[in-house]
Amino acid sequence: MESKHGEKTVLDPFGTSFVADYERLYKEFGIEPFQPLLSKVPNPSVYMRRGIVFGHRDFGRVLDAMVKGEKFAVLSGIKPTGEFHLGTLMTVREIIYFQQHGAQTFYCIADIEAYEDNKIPFEKSEKIAVDNVADLLALGFNPEKGYIYRQSKENHVKDLAIIFGRAVTLATMKAIYGERHIGLYLAALIQAGDILLPQMEEFGGPKPTVIPVGVDQDPHIRFTRDLAQIFQKKHGFILPSSTYHKLMKGLDGSPKMSKRLMNYFTLHDKPEVIAERISNAFTGGRATIKEQRELGGVPEICPVYEICLFHFVEDDDEIIKTYHDCKTGKLLCGEHKKQTIDIVLKFVKEHRRKKQKFVDKARQILQVE
Repeated sequence: MESKHGEKTVLDPFGTSFVADYERLYKEFGIEPFQPLLSKVPNPSVYMRRGIVFGHRDFGRVLDAMVKGEKFAVLSGIKPTGEFHLGTLMTVREIIYFQQHGAQTFYCIADIEAYEDNKIPFEKSEKIAVDNVADLLALGFNPEKGYIYRQSKENHVKDLAIIFGRAVTLATMKAIYGERHIGLYLAALIQAGDILLPQMEEFGGPKPTVIPVGVDQDPHIRFTRDLAQIFQKKHGFILPSSTYHKLMKGLDGSPKMSKRLMNYFTLHDKPEVIAERISNAFTGGRATIKEQRELGGVPEICPVYEICLFHFVEDDDEIIKTYHDCKTGKLLCGEHKKQTIDIVLKFVKEHRRKKQKFVDKARQILQVE
């Protein structure tokens, strides 16, 4: 799929994804727009309010359960390859939102995928996972109302992967994921088991389940929905629902954050590293101060504005003011970068303070010595 400028949209959960035009995803992939449901959502999250959550599949059934006080579930997770970055932060806040609205909550440590996709040994991913779960708890996840698990230790998801394997051909896997080594196809089957885990009898049986993810993960959702339909009669599966958030730009202005380019920061980078990366970030500013004052900036292409929009400015009126001041030339890029650095470093300092209190709890949850 290409945009009007010839840029091709790529949704690859195991590689580099790029979305040229979010509007075209509705037509090309059958994703439904989220905006028509927004007025019915109880106390919508900041991502929902600001259009960052832009699409969904069958979220209506989850919304009905939320409104009626009926049982529903939410599942998401993390691939334990390193420290929390801004994309991870977004997914965690979404899952916490649903937990706070009554969802039976599941959080997966995708260590099998980390092994197959990133060659990270289980011994190493175990240590990374402890750190990741401490972050999760510090951000407000309630472990008393949630189930946190490692793929490699959860037999239900591995059993489901074995069952699902009989219904999938190599041609199907190639059509969805391209030609990959068998380990990644196995990881996709395991992830289908993750997505349908909340509907197993051991966890209360079939129920509406929402998977909040970046749109680059949509191939996994479509694959799992197909499997749920194939095995619906035997297991009673309800096709899983999903919400999709937009992909964040890199601080260098590239379409997506990338470990290879190091165009982002994590919640555990040194303050001076975070400050430097924001200070050196690409912006939507003009070539000179004079032009900026006269013509205004372009916040739509500015990753500094975007990290405030996505993560660090909770007040909608404040983010609207920032947008307006940029567009009219009242706010200069240097001024906004300084403001953003102060906001981010304050958040990171407080987060680290909270996180230290949860390291032992994270070890206990993951049963790590």
